[in-house]
This record gives sequence, structure tokens and C-alpha cells, in this order.
Amino acid sequence: MKGYVQVYTGNGKGKTTASLGLAIRAAGAGWKIYIGQFLKKGDYSEIKTLSKFENFTVEQYGLGEFVRGKPTEEDKAAGSRGYKKLCDILKKNEHDLVIVEEGNVAVMYNLFSEKELLALIDMKPDNVELVITGRGATQSVMDRADLVTEMKEIKHYYKQGVKARVGIEK
Repeated sequence: MKGYVQVYTGNGKGKTTASLGLAIRAAGAGWKIYIGQFLKKGDYSEIKTLSKFENFTVEQYGLGEFVRGKPTEEDKAAGSRGYKKLCDILKKNEHDLVIVEEGNVAVMYNLFSEKELLALIDMKPDNVELVITGRGATQSVMDRADLVTEMKEIKHYYKQGVKARVGIEK
């Protein structure tokens, strides 16, 4: 079966959630899934759930401290390691679905370049479905994708001071 490139972007909530929903559907079809989480480190609820399944691998490439602002050299090094790992994953062609969570944001903060993200798309084997999430997808990445969904924020309780909640946002 042919695999495609999907991009979930925009300033609205739901990009990671959509990719995880797709991953669960793929797992139900017997697919092997790899999720590389940029910027994240720590105990997120999805990791607890997905670790119970044999066909899921989730790895985090963040240091758990950087989300906004200027990345440190350590942040850049962690992003670079993550990028290289994704290249290895795609080259080995052992997974049916590969999710690059916050890949667009990693490019926005120069953890790796847009050119490198485009190279990742180019190295995707024909049978692999590749999903790239995160706000700020570049026009070149969207042009290269087969499917682009933009999550648009209309209203969000975060603006009323509601913090990320376990089981909903983390």
C-alpha cells in the first residue's frame, strides 16, 4: 500500500491528538508505529497508554524545558539527535507509520532546518505514512505534503487561565 505525507498545522488545539488518533487506527490494522516527539520530555499520558502496546515506539527529543524563546545548544543537539534517529527509522523501513510530532516547531526554532525536514520527506519509503505536526508549517513543507490540515483556534480556555490538564492536554 502507498504511504502519503500528512501535515497537521495551525494555531488550534488538536494536532497531536489527531496524529495519535490516526496511530491508534493504524495499530488496530496491525501497523507498526514510530512517534518522535520534539520539544517534549517527561510523563505525558499518551506515553503511558502507548507503552502498553508492542507495535508502538515513542521517543522524546526534547529536554523538557524549552518551548518558547531561543533554544540552547543542548536543545539544538537534542533536536539534531532526534532528526538523525528519524532518518535511521525511515531508512530501515521497519515502521508503517512515522509521526514527527512538533516537527514544524522544531524547524521554526532551528533545531533542524526546513531543508532537512524536506529531505526527511524525500527519504520516506513509498509504503510508509509520514505525519508531521506542529504549528508554523512552512509553505515548502505544505507543498510537498499530500494532505494538509490546518487547526484553527476559534476559542480556547487557555486564554482564561486554564492550565494544561492531565488526560486532556498532557
